[in-house]
Amino acid sequence: MSSKTHNHLDQWLTQEQAVMARLQAGPGPGVTRMDQVAAMSGLELMQAMLDGELPFAPIAQTLDFLLIEVDKGRAVFQGTPGPQLLNPLGTVHGGWFATLLDSALGCAVHTLMPAGRAYTTAELGVNMVKALTPKVPRVRAEGQVIHCGRQLATAEARLVGPDGTLYAHATTTCLVFDLPSA
Repeated sequence: MSSKTHNHLDQWLTQEQAVMARLQAGPGPGVTRMDQVAAMSGLELMQAMLDGELPFAPIAQTLDFLLIEVDKGRAVFQGTPGPQLLNPLGTVHGGWFATLLDSALGCAVHTLMPAGRAYTTAELGVNMVKALTPKVPRVRAEGQVIHCGRQLATAEARLVGPDGTLYAHATTTCLVFDLPSA
């Protein structure tokens, strides 16, 4: 492993440990109440999850990934491609790639939702360009919004290793809508 790769991995692991400490001090995995979702902007909601003030999605524990960073129009998830994710051929299952990328894409879109607005994925396109095995200690799915309108939003994401290797890239189209009144 090159020193540059090792430095990136060290930074990623340090950031992961800090996020995990906040999540473990918070409510843990669960579902955020609808009144909380409706009262906050998407960025406020995502930041509250990242800060351990609101529950994080249970799927993150199941599939060994977590939200690492959020900003306006951007979300980053980090995952560990462990042996429990392997397909019969010995590489990480494509569904894990898709789930990590879909999370980064959707949450990037969510950061642009004002209070009372939400989204749902209408289309997800994933291109896997390199096999992934547990030899890669961590990967990051970095999602960025391309367009966010009143009814549709689009975003793109890349799944990369600490050395910058591209494993997959994806795009999404999301439907944007008003949350129903309580």
